[in-house]
Amino acid sequence: MRAASDSPSRLIAVLAAGGFASTFAGRVVEPLVGVLARDLASPPATVALLSTAFALPYALIQPVLGPVGDALGKERVVVACLFVLTLALAACTAVTDIGTLFGLRMLAGAAAGGVIPLSLAMMGDRIPMAQRQVAIGRFLVAVILGQLSGSTIAGLIEGAIGWRGVFWLAAGVGAVGLAGVALGFARRLRAASGRFALAPALARYRTILRNPRARVLFAAVFVEAIAVFGIFPHLAHLIEARGEGGPKEAGLVLAGFAAGGLAYSLTVGLLLRFLGQTRMLMAGGAVSGGALMVVGLAGSWQADAAALTALGLGFYMLHNTFQVQVTEVAPEARASAVALHAFSFFCGQALGVAVMGLGLEALGQLPALALCAAAILVLGLATARRLARSG
Repeated sequence: MRAASDSPSRLIAVLAAGGFASTFAGRVVEPLVGVLARDLASPPATVALLSTAFALPYALIQPVLGPVGDALGKERVVVACLFVLTLALAACTAVTDIGTLFGLRMLAGAAAGGVIPLSLAMMGDRIPMAQRQVAIGRFLVAVILGQLSGSTIAGLIEGAIGWRGVFWLAAGVGAVGLAGVALGFARRLRAASGRFALAPALARYRTILRNPRARVLFAAVFVEAIAVFGIFPHLAHLIEARGEGGPKEAGLVLAGFAAGGLAYSLTVGLLLRFLGQTRMLMAGGAVSGGALMVVGLAGSWQADAAALTALGLGFYMLHNTFQVQVTEVAPEARASAVALHAFSFFCGQALGVAVMGLGLEALGQLPALALCAAAILVLGLATARRLARSG
């Protein structure tokens, strides 16, 4: 009897359940910054750092989860992480102070860190390179729908069920994702597991870091994350400060990013055919840079939503290309390679929130976003040239 994950399409379907749950959990807080600030008596700038509290543990756990996944089995680690994520989300419903919420978001971020990176590694193990970018693009449909649903639904329903209800919903989504992955990998979970050993894990990391192509990819996603994601947790407060609305409008703006990513996922085959990977990077940097400039102009929340739609398209043109490349830099230790990639990306994302906060305060919205736009444009051009030369 074939396992549910033996064919590429079934593998993607199983992994999609966990990917959706993990990104849904990651995005539910951003539209709620203003509400949480009032209810928990904390400054909005402090509450915005809940995104960092999720992203930083997500990054820091990667050097552990990568080799553990290589040794014990990626499926086992994904199931365990989804279990912890669901418990952490349920516990968020009972918090009464911002400190406890920070702690639980850190636990949730660490648990979520085992889902998407190991899913990408599994696709690298089982899907040929020629088919991999399209396959990962299809998996990203679930990941992006999780982002879209998390930010949009949280903003739209908070008024009806409160922010605690939003966390209960996120816990329910986590439980469904856990059930889907556990059932899909039931046969593999029953098989004997390997053993983790520290020395081989460190040796694999040294081999990966000696690869010049890997270093380019890790640096690229670090810069990319700072430039693109630094503004996200600040958007709700900026929209409120302009007198244009609250969580609902912020959720719709943030949903634009996911909508743009979904457009990429649905057209990735055509984009690859017409652009190829090199021009895909160049175009992604240009589209992202233009979108960030529009956000910097601070016109209206509708303009921000349109700009984030373009930003989502441009970002995934860059990021999905980087993801595909990194799955092939160390075929014998894919989970470790993808883990380092995710480590770099989420360190950048965590740092970006604080960097953007300082930039907004010291420079203002347009200059801060203009710097991000310049960075992402240069990144697209530079990585296209460097990866083409070393390909």
